[in-house]
Amino acid sequence: MLTGGCKVLLTTRLRDIWSYMECQPIVFLRILSENEAWALFKINAGLRDEDSNLNTVAKKVARECQGLPIALVTVGRALRDKSTVEWEVASKQLKNSQFKHMELIGEQKNIYSCLKFSYDYLKHEETKLCFLLCCLFPEDYNIPIEDLMRVGYGLHQDVESIEDTRKQVHVAINTLKDCCMLLGTEFEGYVKMHDLVRDVAIQIASSKEHGFMVKAGIGLKEWPRSTKSFESCKTISLMGNKLTELPEGLVYPQLKVLLLELDDGLNVPERFFEGMKEIEVLSLEGGCLSLQSLEFSTNLQSLLLIKCKCNDLICLRKLQRLEILCFIWCSSVKELPDEIGELKELRLLDVTGCILRRIPVNLIGRLKRLEELLIGVSCFEGWGVVGCDRTGGMNASLTELNLLSHLAVLSLNIPRVECIPRDFVFPRLLKYDIVLGNGYSRTGHPTSTRLNFRDISAASLNAKTFEQLFPTVSQIGFRNVEGLESIALSCDQMTSHGHGSQKDFLQRLEDVEVYGCRDTRTVFPAKWRQALNNITRVEIDDCESLEEIFELGEADEGINEEKELRLLSSLTRLVLRSLPELKCIWKGPTRHVSLRSLIHLDLWSLHKLTFIFTPYLAQSLVHLETLRIHYCSELKHLISEKDDEREIIPESLGFLKLKTLFISGCDELEYVFPVSVSPSLLNLEEMDIEFGANLKQIFYSGEGDALARDGIINFPQQRELPSLQVLHIKGHEKLGDLLAQLQGHTNLREIHITDCKGAQDRRTGHELSLLSLETLHLLSMSSMPDMRCIWKGLVLSHLTSLKVCDCQKLTHVFTGSMVASLVQLNKIVISDCEELEQIIAKDNDDEKDQILSGSDLQSLCFPNLCQVDIRGCNKLRSLFPVAMASGLPKLERLQVRDSSQLLVVFWQDDHASPVNVEKQMVLPNLSSLRLDNLPTIVCFSLGCDDFLFPRLEDLIVDECPKLTTKFANKTNGSMSTQLEVSQSS
Repeated sequence: MLTGGCKVLLTTRLRDIWSYMECQPIVFLRILSENEAWALFKINAGLRDEDSNLNTVAKKVARECQGLPIALVTVGRALRDKSTVEWEVASKQLKNSQFKHMELIGEQKNIYSCLKFSYDYLKHEETKLCFLLCCLFPEDYNIPIEDLMRVGYGLHQDVESIEDTRKQVHVAINTLKDCCMLLGTEFEGYVKMHDLVRDVAIQIASSKEHGFMVKAGIGLKEWPRSTKSFESCKTISLMGNKLTELPEGLVYPQLKVLLLELDDGLNVPERFFEGMKEIEVLSLEGGCLSLQSLEFSTNLQSLLLIKCKCNDLICLRKLQRLEILCFIWCSSVKELPDEIGELKELRLLDVTGCILRRIPVNLIGRLKRLEELLIGVSCFEGWGVVGCDRTGGMNASLTELNLLSHLAVLSLNIPRVECIPRDFVFPRLLKYDIVLGNGYSRTGHPTSTRLNFRDISAASLNAKTFEQLFPTVSQIGFRNVEGLESIALSCDQMTSHGHGSQKDFLQRLEDVEVYGCRDTRTVFPAKWRQALNNITRVEIDDCESLEEIFELGEADEGINEEKELRLLSSLTRLVLRSLPELKCIWKGPTRHVSLRSLIHLDLWSLHKLTFIFTPYLAQSLVHLETLRIHYCSELKHLISEKDDEREIIPESLGFLKLKTLFISGCDELEYVFPVSVSPSLLNLEEMDIEFGANLKQIFYSGEGDALARDGIINFPQQRELPSLQVLHIKGHEKLGDLLAQLQGHTNLREIHITDCKGAQDRRTGHELSLLSLETLHLLSMSSMPDMRCIWKGLVLSHLTSLKVCDCQKLTHVFTGSMVASLVQLNKIVISDCEELEQIIAKDNDDEKDQILSGSDLQSLCFPNLCQVDIRGCNKLRSLFPVAMASGLPKLERLQVRDSSQLLVVFWQDDHASPVNVEKQMVLPNLSSLRLDNLPTIVCFSLGCDDFLFPRLEDLIVDECPKLTTKFANKTNGSMSTQLEVSQSS
């Protein structure tokens, strides 16, 4: 639901959509002017002004794009770095494009011509093939790059391995993205194709040369009646449909690729594939398939079955050319038939999402050419130790993995340590996702090297099992691992196996997660310092004995200081939570440590931590953007006051890119930063400071205690905070002292002040007036029990939203003179202010004379006010003077609730000077009115009985027993107020 003046912007190329959606107003986006088009084209083609000869030809090419952005970008990218001769040839090709003669409308001809040109200019056939394969997927589809590899695997020539094919696909994808022929997505491992680009790809692919038939994602229920000769079809895609019937007797003698999606209850006819003897790739989602129907498809190289009910799996042995076999989320597959072991060419086996009860002994071991094996979480839990599981049935053992000399990629879940045979060692692998214990494995193809240990005892592990994985592991996770000493499992075990001095141990580690490991005292011990070279993310939570994170130690002999600066230099994210015994994050000298890449630091409930950074480390924080510190009860300083003796204290500190600062519940913290940091905070946008019992200052000079004078502390001057836009302060008794340090140094857009008991009398209004609030858009004040005045003498010409909540002593919100400056005010929310008597009062300090006179009312208006919500204000008798109703032209929502003394919404006081009021007042845009639980309200308005609401749609009047105003519908659809006249009996 859109409120508060929000609008929806809809863009479309289809004129009918405008009418259907009743869009108003309609804005036509014209094509780019010649100058605009040339500027965009130059950027994408990499042209320079000094290349006059080339630019002459280039301008001709740009004109052929006729101001269409997608054409200008793709053609420009295609011709980047090409010679003048190639540009001249390109100009002629665009003029004579085959698409110019197609039956297309105006702009479409030019778009198609330009995109076809960009396709023709792709250098490599593999890139062109990848482009055409992308059109097999439905429009606007997030295309998995892994699916492109599996579908196109058999079509790639001269590749030695599955991984080589995958690399070719990634190279092609990157080329196409560089040319803007494919788009990235928010999800890693996926791409998208613009719908116009896809249309062109389908046009190209549908030619006789390529023989594609693409009917993906168009809601088909039956096999399409194609005008294309069946004999010429080489690739068919009916993905994204739910076919409910399939014909028999189809003959596609040249068909190589078939992608189908069926209704779950549809049985594939037994003879359906008989006329497709050349088929090499079959992807089938849904439906029911008997593998016997594929017995004549002996050229099949890739068989991808997704959420499909599969029968007669024994027939797989006839598919001797099969190289890729996938049963993905096929719940009917309960065990793998022994006959799969006869597939001598099989390179990839994926059973992700299947719940397997049995994998026969030596089935895996017989797949001598297998390169990739994916058996994800909960897929198979019956690994045999010596070939026999606990039920007496024969099951595969992990030792079979060592019989696969080509194995490079492995996804595996081992539910219990007992499943690992004694002396078993994992083979060297290129990529893996291995979970030991009751963990989860990421669905899909492993893209990195990941180990995860969950709910096990470290003492039960043989570290030698992983000795060939630890040198390559990039992600490692531990959850509830009993007896865990460090990320290396057991330091003694690893040393005993000869790995204590190996320089490559954990050297590729990038990502570490540790949760609930109660025995761990140090995550990164000094002997594994090489693990800190490439680490990018560390998250540690709920480790009750942990005392330090990084044990740095001294630099090794022979290692120069310059190289040692690499320690932690790649760390971008550090999150530490619920570590009650943590005394320091980095133990030891920090001179050979750099936090130059750290972007996000999040610290929660670290009750023994007394400081975060040394001055040396703080200097290196050149990329830190977010700093969150919550409930660190013993924290005294963010930056320690001195470094180790051998470290040089820098003159200036980092924080150049700090955007967001949150500090809450740090009761021992006396100040946030030394004043020397303030010149660095040029990009600080949001500051949130909550519940610091001893926090007196944001900046501290270190020159002695601040001096108090007339109740206001004189703080040292610091540079401006030019980017600070949002300020939250919560739970501080000395609110004025904190605000005083920011006076005149900010461009605040939002202020949120909550639960500050020290704001009393008129002090807060005074301190707010010291701030530079010309740019303020939102002000929120809540739980301020002693505050009597919000502001004094302020001009808030940009304020759009005001929220006042639980301010028990507040008697009024605005003064008459302030209202004139609030021309942008859009929203007012006031709740639970027990002493509030008026929303707008006079400009004087006499609390007995606050009622506005007639002269005061003449200029009162809120020209952009859309929403007013009042609740729980029990001394409030009215909202606005009736003369002000004409000054509320944009008011859309008015709610008044739970206010026990409210008499009217709009008032005209008998003692005030008379004001001319129209006989009928109009609130032209009011669409929602709610009056609820107002026991004393008598009428909607005094001084004008006739209010008109032309657009009122939502009216709620409840528990207002004395209300005499009635709301009546008029013949024109509008609503008005009528004063009920009592009739004598």
